Amino acid sequence: MRWQGRRGSTNIEDRRRSGSSGMAIGGAGGLGVLAIVVIGALFGVDLTPMLGGGGDSIQSGSYEPTEADNRAAEFVSVTLADTEQIWSDIFRTELGQTYEPTTLVLFKGATQSGCGGASAQSGPFFCPIDKKVYLDTDFFVTLEQQLGASGDFAAAYVVAHEVGHHVQDLLGILDEAQRGQQQGANSASVRTELQADCFSGVWANHAQNQLGTLEAGDIDEAMNAASRIGDDTLQQEAGGGVRPDSFTHGTSEQRTRWFMTGYESGDIGQCNTFQARQL
Repeated sequence: MRWQGRRGSTNIEDRRRSGSSGMAIGGAGGLGVLAIVVIGALFGVDLTPMLGGGGDSIQSGSYEPTEADNRAAEFVSVTLADTEQIWSDIFRTELGQTYEPTTLVLFKGATQSGCGGASAQSGPFFCPIDKKVYLDTDFFVTLEQQLGASGDFAAAYVVAHEVGHHVQDLLGILDEAQRGQQQGANSASVRTELQADCFSGVWANHAQNQLGTLEAGDIDEAMNAASRIGDDTLQQEAGGGVRPDSFTHGTSEQRTRWFMTGYESGDIGQCNTFQARQL
């Protein structure tokens, strides 16, 4: 992805220097630390309070970003700016609406969001309450070194996916999905996540056609990342067996297919996972 030296977004809230410096680990009951981290990664929930036995497990401290961390932050800023340009154009030309950009919060270790605690264990997420995306840039290291999804466009896919949730929120889709979950529709979460994958593919299509930022191999990097973080793949690697009834994001095959649906069509109208008869 061609991103060096390009315009970054002004909608970045940098909390890295006021993040946590560590955790007091203990009192996790019968659940080990590794299991807690795995569960948090699988289900997108912050389980770090369990590590402290109910006390204040996050200890405040200061942090000075490294060169690598600052490079990751710059990359996120440029990617976010690209999503702002693309989605503004789509909202204006295809939907007759004005796109309202999200704010992306960069943090280190842990911070607070409108949806509760955000930590490295919970992974990147969009909070519809405060309309912000939360990201610990160390997730990119996890993505590459632990999950096997390398390349800058793998990281761009993650950012675009979370912005996709913001787009869903602006269009009222998240409210509908939430009502579906409350009514016991087990697939509501999966359909929500797969649509965000499709939206990220739509963004990639327009980024290539309008900005010319994609390079050879970029789409392969995004596809590999989508595959590596499929529910079935994560559960297999966690060693607990595959449990489809617990899926929250979709299988590796579904995630890659819906990303490609968005990328090949460039049309948000092709991303209606909620009406799809087959996910």
